[in-house]
Amino acid sequence: MSIEIAAWIDGTLRPVDKLEAHRRGLRHPAVSIFLLRGSEVLLQRRALMKYHSGGLWANTCCTHPHWGEDPAACAARRLAEELGLSDIPLSRRDQVEYRAEVGNGMIEHEVVDIFVGELPKGREPEPNPAEVMDTIWRPLPTLAAEVMANPHDFTPWLSIYLRDHAASIFGSVRA
Repeated sequence: MSIEIAAWIDGTLRPVDKLEAHRRGLRHPAVSIFLLRGSEVLLQRRALMKYHSGGLWANTCCTHPHWGEDPAACAARRLAEELGLSDIPLSRRDQVEYRAEVGNGMIEHEVVDIFVGELPKGREPEPNPAEVMDTIWRPLPTLAAEVMANPHDFTPWLSIYLRDHAASIFGSVRA
């Protein structure tokens, strides 16, 4: 199934197939979500069948807005699709850009709207096995140390977020 996302081609935002955007390393909009519970961060381990970065630990949820989709609406949609979580208030914390090789000949060159929310006690994710093989809560300082010690276990973008953008994403909750 082909999914159209937006990508900048010759300086103009245009609809393009998601896989084509990654094969060509086109600069494109994305969304990343971090759900917190105090100083703990909810991580997901990407399903092995994902087209890139399967089996690696990532932030709570990440995706690409469909062509014409608002980033906040996209974030809410994807939390429900991947983790069965709806009605979670999210706040936009930052917009960052990165470029990283992510395996299988794919390049993520993303302009990412980052959203953060608090998952109340008593609510837990219900992962969609086609998307997520596991979830775990990690204290932010522990996560930062694990990513530094074992970067091959984590997605490149999670490492970039923690290394370069932790202050703008997590505020007073520090890595």
